[in-house]
Amino acid sequence: MEVDKQSENACSTIATVEELEANNNQISSLKEGNTSFFKTFFNGANTIIGNGVIIVSYALASGGWMSLLILFIISGLAIYTGLLLKKCMDLDSNIKGYSDIGEHAYGKIGKIIVSVVLYADLFMATTGFLILEGDNLHTLFPKFAIHLPGLGLLSLSIDGKSSFIIIIALILLPTVLVDNLSIFAYISATGCIAALVILGSVFWVGLFDGIGFHQAKTTSLFNWKGLPTAVSLYMLCYTSHPVFPTLYTSMQKKHHFFKALLLSFAFSSFIYISMAILGYSMFGSGTQSQITLNLPTHKLASKIAIYTTIINPLVKYGLLLKPIVITTEGWFSNKYNKNKIFKSVIRAVLVGIQVGVALALPFFGYLMSLAGALLGATGSLTIPCLCYLKITSRNDNYKSNYRFRLVERSFIWGIVCFSLLIMVTGTYTSIINIVKEIRHK
Repeated sequence: MEVDKQSENACSTIATVEELEANNNQISSLKEGNTSFFKTFFNGANTIIGNGVIIVSYALASGGWMSLLILFIISGLAIYTGLLLKKCMDLDSNIKGYSDIGEHAYGKIGKIIVSVVLYADLFMATTGFLILEGDNLHTLFPKFAIHLPGLGLLSLSIDGKSSFIIIIALILLPTVLVDNLSIFAYISATGCIAALVILGSVFWVGLFDGIGFHQAKTTSLFNWKGLPTAVSLYMLCYTSHPVFPTLYTSMQKKHHFFKALLLSFAFSSFIYISMAILGYSMFGSGTQSQITLNLPTHKLASKIAIYTTIINPLVKYGLLLKPIVITTEGWFSNKYNKNKIFKSVIRAVLVGIQVGVALALPFFGYLMSLAGALLGATGSLTIPCLCYLKITSRNDNYKSNYRFRLVERSFIWGIVCFSLLIMVTGTYTSIINIVKEIRHK
């Protein structure tokens, strides 16, 4: 009986990956083969553009101007691995989602590994949202803090940033407790618009609000010391591969998928590069981990950028945390899952854990660098490459052209080595930086 129960829970965990791929990218309403080219392009760009918009200037400041070449390289490799996912799906019509590719290549263990990477990525992303909210609200209201009066040692004082993290978590808790999040899916599908608003606001501040673009003296051409952080954050900008199979399945004219994907990457890269150059030109070596933290809060354009940055995660938090909630609840029997109070406690505990992590490690830049290096490189480069190599090794059509296959496999193994280099150096550097910040805290 115990073995059956464990098997049932394991299957439940694996089964929720499909819901992850829908909820994580806000396109669960898409029907198979029913989406136009333009909608596929929009959905693709919306999923690619994320926290990278506000952090890419800091990435450029960490690595220097020449590191932009690495951003181009990562973008090109991400497009290619997206194409590899499409080729994997073309070989088997039963593959509908990202986790199916892992299962088709390496069986159940492959699906479980993909699931772990995706859930860890979601946990890091939603925790980053809390830190981001705390940072930006503290910028707007620097004097705010919570002081609870008491007797002697019983009095409690919480600084402004930590106070906002706790308050935002309490505000977001109802979005985690409810089961129907469809309304938030439509609202959160505004990533492209939000990115353009932030980009336009930052440009306005630089051009008309007295900041200017005259920080060339404080910029550097290349910075070896900050390069691992820069590369990890660039990698964070292109960690949307789990949604590509869903986009491909939903597209009406699938032979146009690569064109739609290419345009999505082109648009997203334009946003990223523009923001990186603007932010670094405006603030130079003083560029902070979030470009909004550099903006003068008394200016209208700055407030528009900051409030847009604050609102966007608010509508995404519940959606992104949903798959983790489902997986956690799947560890328990149906007897407990039918109890609404028990489910509410589980969800509140999950939010509480994230608050604890956000309060203990409120280092947005380094935490996102860790996510980009450890999870982004794995999910967007390593996994697509290894799955493609495994799946095509069993296909007779791919075995026939030996010379082409040799060149292709060599190139793909080069991508794998590059992704492992990002993962090792970026993870090590991020952890070292986090430890240093903890000691100085």
